[in-house]
Amino acid sequence: MTAVLIACAHGTRFEEGRVVVRELLDVLRATAPDGVEVHEAYVDVHGPYVTDVVAAARERTSDIVIVPLLLSTGYHTEVDLVEAADGLPLAPALGPHPVLAAILADRVRATGAAPDDTVVLAAAGSTRPGAVVDVERMAEMMRDAGIAAPIVTAYAAASEPKIPDAVHAARAAGHRTVAASYVLAPGHFSRVIEKAEADLTSEPIGADPRLAEIVWERWREARSGAAAAAVAAVGASGGAGAVSVAGRSEVLGAGAAGPSVTPSRRGPLRRIARVTARVLGGALLATLVGVVLLAAAGLSSDRGVRRRRRA
Repeated sequence: MTAVLIACAHGTRFEEGRVVVRELLDVLRATAPDGVEVHEAYVDVHGPYVTDVVAAARERTSDIVIVPLLLSTGYHTEVDLVEAADGLPLAPALGPHPVLAAILADRVRATGAAPDDTVVLAAAGSTRPGAVVDVERMAEMMRDAGIAAPIVTAYAAASEPKIPDAVHAARAAGHRTVAASYVLAPGHFSRVIEKAEADLTSEPIGADPRLAEIVWERWREARSGAAAAAVAAVGASGGAGAVSVAGRSEVLGAGAAGPSVTPSRRGPLRRIARVTARVLGGALLATLVGVVLLAAAGLSSDRGVRRRRRA
């Protein structure tokens, strides 16, 4: 069975940004494992929208993983894509990641930055607290990647400090400023970063071939995590080795890692487990629901025995 990676970017009204995303998709297709298709999707601004791409992929295969082409966690990763996935494995954002830090460090060095400059790690920003945590972690990784200059984080929107304020503060302290563009492609946020008027501004990350390493790592982890969750759900279903959660066919499809499970003769319990694994994506809640359902089934059976004994 074909496996599908849905690579979901944000979307932009700027054509140069769309070109970069399509170039990155070409890189992903060129590096894809055998039997894995890469499908283009967007969560905002323009299509093909991720909900439509997911629906079309479901008609062909159950082995689907969504990987956001987004740099940090945020509303899109925590809400929009969770809803679009509807139980399918959903990978985390690309960052923070050491490979991203290495790319950003290269972009900063390409500007001619000096060790006594102040680097402003300029991110899009989000109302979700996790986004700030991710960006702060990226700043630490950039230091590990060899950026000796002081690094401060700033945001185009939603979070504080704003990029122009960070630039002005560093300049007021007597430092030349370098805006490290922590955005994937040219677009609205790259223009906000440019307007902050740092002394030097790096290029967006772009379709760097090294991004493929992160994307495929996220894909593998999400896919294998779903397989492990499916097996755990089977184990929690009673331990008799008889309940099938259709782990490979319903959660990951053919070819996914994971032990085979002996089919059960108990049709209702098998259907319950299959639906639980598909809808909840093998999450912890699936295990809890399975335990509750089996307990309820046992209680119902016990009551039936008691009624027959009274009769």
